[in-house]
This record gives sequence, structure tokens and C-alpha cells, in this order.
Amino acid sequence: MATQALLADLAAACERDTGTVLRFESVGGVDAAARVRSGEAFDLVVLADAAIAQLQAGGLVDSTPLELGASAMAVAAPAGVERPDVGSVEALRDALLAAPRIAYSTGPSGTALLMLLERWGLTDRLKPRLVQARPGVPVAALLAAGEAQLGFQQFSELQGQPGIALLGPMPPGAEVVTRFVGAVAAASQQSHPARAALEFMSAPARDAIRRTHGMSSTTTSSQP
Repeated sequence: MATQALLADLAAACERDTGTVLRFESVGGVDAAARVRSGEAFDLVVLADAAIAQLQAGGLVDSTPLELGASAMAVAAPAGVERPDVGSVEALRDALLAAPRIAYSTGPSGTALLMLLERWGLTDRLKPRLVQARPGVPVAALLAAGEAQLGFQQFSELQGQPGIALLGPMPPGAEVVTRFVGAVAAASQQSHPARAALEFMSAPARDAIRRTHGMSSTTTSSQP
């Protein structure tokens, strides 16, 4: 879901400039990967790089993946509440320990958060307070509804969402950047135009579109 708006604009640019029509369907990453594994027919697959690597290992995508955007993980809280300091590792640890409920996603940012908590030795202490958003449900929705007091997700998914306050990116020493990549499906009957469209969307000429959606290349995405 982090790439939904980005892909819509990239597809519009591709149709305008090349005549190739792309129809993307955006669902949660877990569901998307499961649908590809089930044999459902697709020409292009766009997921986080680790998920695409798993599909490659299974022979389900047959081209070299190309990056379509990278997004840093950010921290948010419900709007209208006192904003905790998350500007350093120590401050973020304190904010986590003080939060009654902590929202995270089923996607790569959620996995990264759990790994971070494990590294900091906080897993057992915080596990009862963790609230995982359902696939396709943004963390922002849980924050806005008061179901969590601290939330973590890609900046591209948090920016502009109602009812929340962005606290900032993950602090130095705890940065998380997710690379979203596209690949041609092995079963595609239109592999050549699909590859051409993928190359168009990944080209540096489309970086302005990426920036509009809070994304960039991996070399510049450590800060949203």
C-alpha cells in the first residue's frame, strides 16, 4: 500500500509519454505476494526488495528488479496530544517505554521495528502493548482512532494522513529505509512491454514524482 499513490502517478506518466497503459491493483504486501505465489496472472509485481527476492527464489519473477522508490520509516502519534521526543535513540526508547500501545504494520517497516525491539532487548517488555495493523490498514488509522499512542510506518504512508502528527524520521542509529522494487512476472505474456514500462518508471527522470510521494532513491532517503 505504501506505493499506491506513487504507482498511480507513474502509470499516468507512462501512458502519457509512451502510450503503454498500466493497471495497478494495490493491496497489502503480504496479500500481494500470496497472490503471486498462488499462480494469479500478473505482468509486473511491485513489493519491498526482500519480498521480491523471495519471489525470485521461487522462480515467480524472471527479471532483474528495478527500484521504483525508497521510503524512510517515520514515527507518528495521534494529533492533539503531547508529542514525545524521538530525536535520538535514547529518546525513542523512552517514548516506546512510555507508550501504552504501539502500532506497527504487517509490511517491511513492521518487521524492521520488531527486529529493532529485539536488538534493544525490549521485545518481552513491549510485546503486550504492540498493535499490528491488519493487512492493507494504515498505521495512521489506528493512531487517529485512539487505538495506539505511537506508530511506525513508512513516511510515504504517514504523510498527509488525517488525525495524526508526524514526529519525524527514525533517529540516527535506528534508521530504516525500505526499497520498493518492481519485477516482471515469470508468467507474463507481455514481458517486453512490461520491462520497458518498468525501466520508464524507475528512470531518474521520474524522481520528481517520487519526491511528491515522500520517496526518493536509496542514496537520499534516510531523511523523509
